[in-house]
Amino acid sequence: MTTTEKIANAKKRIDELERLIKYWNDSDHDEAEIVNFTGNIEDKVA
Repeated sequence: MTTTEKIANAKKRIDELERLIKYWNDSDHDEAEIVNFTGNIEDKVA
C-alpha cells in the first residue's frame, strides 16, 4: 500500500469518526437507549 493510499484511508476513517461524534452529540439523540442482553452463563472449569 502506498503512502497516498494510506493517507486516503486515514482521511476516510477520520470522516467516519467525525460523523459518529456529530451523531452522538446531536441533541435529538440525548435519550439513552437501554439494551438488555440476556443469555445463559455456564460455569466451566478448565
